Amino acid sequence: MNRRLFLGLIALAMSCQITTAQKSIVILYENDAHCGIDGYTKMAGLRDAINSSDTAYAAAVCCGDFLQGNTTGAISKGQYIADILRLMDYHALTLGNHEFDYGVPRMRKLLEDAGTPVTCVNLYEAGEPEPMYAPYIIHQYGDKKIAYIGACTPETMILEGYSFYDTNGILLYDLKPKTFYALVQQAVDAARAEGADYVILLSHVGETPQSMGFSSYRLVNNTRGIDIVLDGHSHEVIEGAKIKNLDGKEIIVTQTGTQFAHVGKLLITPDGHFSTQLIKRQDIPYENAKVTATVDSIHQKVKAVTSEVVAHSDYRLVVSDENDQWVVRGEETNAGDLVADAYRYALKADIGFENGGGIRNDIQTGDITYGDIIGMLPYDNTLRRIMVSGEQLQQMLTRCTALVPLLDGNFPQCSGLRYTIHSKSHTVSDIEILQEDGSYAPVDMKRTYSVALTNYNHEGGGFFDCFKKCVVLQESSLRYYEALADYMRNVLGGNTGDTYTKPQGRIRIVAD
Repeated sequence: MNRRLFLGLIALAMSCQITTAQKSIVILYENDAHCGIDGYTKMAGLRDAINSSDTAYAAAVCCGDFLQGNTTGAISKGQYIADILRLMDYHALTLGNHEFDYGVPRMRKLLEDAGTPVTCVNLYEAGEPEPMYAPYIIHQYGDKKIAYIGACTPETMILEGYSFYDTNGILLYDLKPKTFYALVQQAVDAARAEGADYVILLSHVGETPQSMGFSSYRLVNNTRGIDIVLDGHSHEVIEGAKIKNLDGKEIIVTQTGTQFAHVGKLLITPDGHFSTQLIKRQDIPYENAKVTATVDSIHQKVKAVTSEVVAHSDYRLVVSDENDQWVVRGEETNAGDLVADAYRYALKADIGFENGGGIRNDIQTGDITYGDIIGMLPYDNTLRRIMVSGEQLQQMLTRCTALVPLLDGNFPQCSGLRYTIHSKSHTVSDIEILQEDGSYAPVDMKRTYSVALTNYNHEGGGFFDCFKKCVVLQESSLRYYEALADYMRNVLGGNTGDTYTKPQGRIRIVAD
């Protein structure tokens, strides 16, 4: 080889190395997909297009709440979602509270089937010294190492309490609420010590403090060394809020909404500048052929199960408002009335309750299919009848409405009962029980009433743990969506009629 050619090859190699080193890094992110499966192919297609263009390194990550949320998750107990995730090639995934809906053993099996690297810094088996999943995952992009750290909100131990305790109240799994921020900081320090150039927190904590007071903003305030927070849980659309960390440095916190309303795009330039952009799903022109084929196949399987028409409605059964806010979590809705009535009828109880967080999707005007009903009530919950004292009713209603006018998944939709919420004093009054003649009488604090609700709400998953010690009068194998379908068919005669055109005045809210 002559000297000129040799020097030319060296120069070419050096220029290639410089070009590679100068490539940007693009991390696509999503949170709270909740079985909105059509978005996966768009996200994968966009990532593939960036990688094919060779203008940047591109990867995709998930910030939790993917196994449950509509019919697709409910009828397969999450298996269809695992089938899609197996094709997504996520570089990291963290857990949301709804990954625990089917219990930890089922979650672990589905994640094994998905084959996606899982990171969660704070999930432990009770008494074990090490977390169940890796506290962080490091990937190399050119000459840069990125550490992904996963964190799941500790309030999951309340929201999905049945997955964390056995029937005797013994702790099985722990999300470490007392040391949550410290565990995140420990993982950050360890990742930095291992050579991570950048640390990305995959967070399922949310921006609004809830029952335990955690939020992604407070997490940033209490840590240092995190470069950006890709967040989830509260379903907010945040392109890039800037929150000060423990050192006073501004850290970006971003969230995409829910069900692939947007795909998040994090751009890291060669000089280490971070910027975020939210891309509407419909604006993404790309798809991944394998993911599309799997999604289409799943749609066909779901359709075969859910296409039966159960009833008809001349109006919408309301869960969310025009701004996609879950109003069922903060006020009475016609959907809440209908669901609670179905429970009370199914178990012949004095009262029916459902927490607003368990009613997920509107049912639109027109024919109502079995799939629509499962979409409204998508979990695997079964019904039971328990014995509750008047005093316990008052305690539950007071505690579970304390955040009004803020939206809270524990908000109690009801049947056979009406009450008044005082939003400033955070008290409840005028609790009345429906009588056989259709009138209402004041609750008797010294007597007991039969209450129909889900196993989730009895065991501490909803309504905090207010009813956890109440005696079970009847254990039913009837799933809550089956109860609603039966009520629409057999009691309403296949038509919602005039009864549920609007909320029936069971819950009154006054600002005093």
